[in-house]
Amino acid sequence: MCAWTAEAVERWIADDPDPAARAELCALLDRGATAELEQRFAHGLSFGTAGLRGRLGAGPARMNVATVRRASAGLARYLRDAGHDGVVVGHDARHGSARFAAEAAAVFSGAGLRTLRLPPRAPTPLLAFAVRHLGCGAGVMVTASHNPAHDNGYKVYLGDGAQIAPPADADIAAAIDGVGALAAVPRGDGGERLGDEVAAAYLDAILAALPDAPARDLRIVYTPLHGVGAALCLAALARAGFPAPHVVAEQAAPDPDFPTAPRPNPEEDGVLDLALAAAEREDADVVLANDPDADRLAVAIPSGGGWRRLHGDETGALLADFLLERAAHPERALLVTTIASSTLLGRMAAAAGARYAETLTGFKWIMRALGVAPDHRLLLGYEEALGYAVSDVVRDKDGISAALVLAQLAAEERRAGRTLEDRLDAIAARYGRHATAPVTLVLEGADGLERMREIMARVRAAPPAALLGRPVTAVEDLRDGARGLPPSDVLVLRADGARVVIRPSGTEPKLKAYLEVVVDGDRAAAGSALAALHAEVERLLGR
Repeated sequence: MCAWTAEAVERWIADDPDPAARAELCALLDRGATAELEQRFAHGLSFGTAGLRGRLGAGPARMNVATVRRASAGLARYLRDAGHDGVVVGHDARHGSARFAAEAAAVFSGAGLRTLRLPPRAPTPLLAFAVRHLGCGAGVMVTASHNPAHDNGYKVYLGDGAQIAPPADADIAAAIDGVGALAAVPRGDGGERLGDEVAAAYLDAILAALPDAPARDLRIVYTPLHGVGAALCLAALARAGFPAPHVVAEQAAPDPDFPTAPRPNPEEDGVLDLALAAAEREDADVVLANDPDADRLAVAIPSGGGWRRLHGDETGALLADFLLERAAHPERALLVTTIASSTLLGRMAAAAGARYAETLTGFKWIMRALGVAPDHRLLLGYEEALGYAVSDVVRDKDGISAALVLAQLAAEERRAGRTLEDRLDAIAARYGRHATAPVTLVLEGADGLERMREIMARVRAAPPAALLGRPVTAVEDLRDGARGLPPSDVLVLRADGARVVIRPSGTEPKLKAYLEVVVDGDRAAAGSALAALHAEVERLLGR
């Protein structure tokens, strides 16, 4: 059923402070673009995973000046009511990012909040670090991370430096809903522009947190995927003593159009092809890639005469093994991952006598685990989607500090005459070979959310009786919460040596299934089992 009316569009146009957005909607009305208007007015951008994220354009279901002004006014009201002062604002190089950051800063300063602005084109980990470093009550990062070029977002952190989580997210959403006419929102001078002092403090902090591992002889190929991570990542590697990496020239400079990677998610096939070709030419030891806002790290290694991209769980296992090996007091260490990640981390933590926690998907939950183990220090938090925190310096995923630790590990293995693949085989020999892979259904369009709900309802009503020919031993539905986790739209299926986790994405129009098999055999045996499970789950989801 159509959820928009011409009157609703005209009311939005009258309230929108951006002349270009008003003209865009008027043109859609004039040409009778019913389907397009239905998509833009079917719902507002929901204040979900860490804030807002959506497609650029005019209307309530798009990222634009109006939605940013409203969100900022609501967040400012929440902060004042809660007695918090100080907001630091950063932005990446995406289309609209600089303007949205300026709009947010103007609203915060107009609300009487101390407002600080990072230099242009900052990586997300720097903003997350800056919140605590500057003693702010909140931080806002304008970014859509690894989404396509047509998207942008508004990511919110509170004073602990972590992404917002319940109940704060609902309280902020309520404050946003209470904002009246946008013309009545006060706007100030945008606050104070900061220099390079925060970046210098960030580099000092992540270098001080590195494990004791002196090897530095390593040939690295690096790509920022047209994003904003290069300057800070290269500075970190240089200060740590690594030789200058070979940087993929075609992807070195920020470019909001992502011309060589239209979907700049390093998890996706083809995105690292230029880096892998450079690694072959340069006879490199490792490929390191940040996504466009540098909060994720992708790794590729030589394998079987070619190169292969590591799954996020493989990189997580490598980091965990290395950090546990170098930890002075592993019994005081905390390792955290999510229900969608491999079960391997729990086995590794138990073997080392470290504390382990499992959370819902997302770093807003991973960092909340610090509160349940105050006598332990975070050694590693990670999620399979290439997000890693290798200390508690940054209370979010940080692709730059993770790149440093991975480079340390690779250099140490090289000095010992081994490879990262050798290290993975050694881990598998100790704990069993854990192989993981995703299945993703892209469900765009106005009916995408409804199709996700239908699929989840169908699988809940009739879950499979077997996985890989083995009886399903547990069907765990997290809608009402379980194992101490908050309620979430997640379904977990378990069989002997196999597990499937199904959930809608919180940031993109996708339904995701996370697969894991555990075998005693080699990589080929694990790959065969994983491929068979992949085919079963695709049929289950109706792909």
